[in-house]
Amino acid sequence: MSVVIIGSGFGGLVCAHLLAKAGERVTVLERQVQPGGCLQSYRRGGHSFDTGFHYVGGLAEGQRMHAIFSRLGLMQLPWQRLDAEGFDRVTIAGDTFSFAEGYECFAQQLAERFPHQKTALGKYVDMLRETDETALGDPGVFERYGQNAYEWLQNTISDPLLLNVLSGASLKMELRRESLPLFAFAHGNSSFIQSSWRLKGDGNMIVDTLVEGIRRNGGTLVCQAEVEELIEREGRIVAARCKNGDCYEADTFISDTHPQQTFALVKESQVLRRIYRRRMGMLENTFGMFTASLVLKPGSMEYFNHNKFVYREPNVWDGTGLMVSARVPEEGSDLRQIDLLTPMRWSSVEQWKDSRVGRRGEDYRQMKQQMAQQCIEEAETVIPGLREMVSEIHTSTPLTYRDYTLTPEGAAYGARKDCRNMVVTMLSPRTPLSNLLLTGQSIMLPGLEGVAMTAMMTVRELGIEN
Repeated sequence: MSVVIIGSGFGGLVCAHLLAKAGERVTVLERQVQPGGCLQSYRRGGHSFDTGFHYVGGLAEGQRMHAIFSRLGLMQLPWQRLDAEGFDRVTIAGDTFSFAEGYECFAQQLAERFPHQKTALGKYVDMLRETDETALGDPGVFERYGQNAYEWLQNTISDPLLLNVLSGASLKMELRRESLPLFAFAHGNSSFIQSSWRLKGDGNMIVDTLVEGIRRNGGTLVCQAEVEELIEREGRIVAARCKNGDCYEADTFISDTHPQQTFALVKESQVLRRIYRRRMGMLENTFGMFTASLVLKPGSMEYFNHNKFVYREPNVWDGTGLMVSARVPEEGSDLRQIDLLTPMRWSSVEQWKDSRVGRRGEDYRQMKQQMAQQCIEEAETVIPGLREMVSEIHTSTPLTYRDYTLTPEGAAYGARKDCRNMVVTMLSPRTPLSNLLLTGQSIMLPGLEGVAMTAMMTVRELGIEN
């Protein structure tokens, strides 16, 4: 079987790796000069900066991501396990709460701060454990997907502060009271509680390992190959035509791009009914992310082996907050790089959406500079004197993500999942076109774990076990 994969984000690379390893003829088409999507890194002034990857959960032996990463050859990379007694530290209105590794330790440590909520914490970790044990495609997925995360927390956790603490490390998803599914909330937290890890290096190490595995097994990666049309005949895609005129034929096509972008490539179709196109067009997107990547002066700070989440107000569900993530030093304990991430809505940058990269004007530059200073000010509540330690600042906005990944509105987590409308927002890898499949974070779940699980589900749709 020959397979063409459109897009080389993590989902596309995982599909390509698994298919090539199974002996299929795989070609990956990437519009950019380098593969990786939100996993790729970039260099400025001798330093390497990650785009969207900061840490991953569940890599200990016997845990889900360890099994997946072992199949992909990724466990050979230099992973560093975060602090067992506090891998994530959530500061709300000046008070800090640490998350301990392991479900029992996690509940016990928080119960010391919230003794009246010990039973509720037990119910919480039981729910996380049960969710983690539920495979995608299992009927239990739909039961939890249809549950509202905020309502479940309110009904289980009677202390409002604890409810917010438990939600405080969830900047790796979009917290929305009215729509966030319990299944998505649980998956965004459970594997990290099992064990949390940083890579001693940048995200390109993951990309390079996957690409090497694809090529070693006979697969092909073509960069600067932007697909402009998926050509359909009699209900099947027969070819992907690129802007440079190259045409790639295959038995099967997998799209790792946003569903709206995917179906915009099918210009004319007897199979894609208007109602299906309308459904894809109605998908809402999650918020974007503003990132301030800081280079620190040598010797100004020791490395800290945990993540910090900061909220000035005692309500983390209002779409604000800051994540502080440190880069593992290549040598010694001298910390040289920190990333500050905060949610940023498309409306904040929409006025510049039609401007070309690098030509957005002084007002755009000033906006980014102001945002960066605000993030540093917020971070100083947990890292006093940070401003004086900074030697360089590099920033990105939802426009950056939109330009480099083609994700509509620069959505950090793709299409929004909605517990009130799971039929529309929880997509199947299958499409009305019999040989066109979908993968990526907009399909089932966001995050490295969610995308990996979705990619494996996509490959299984082709009858290939993994």
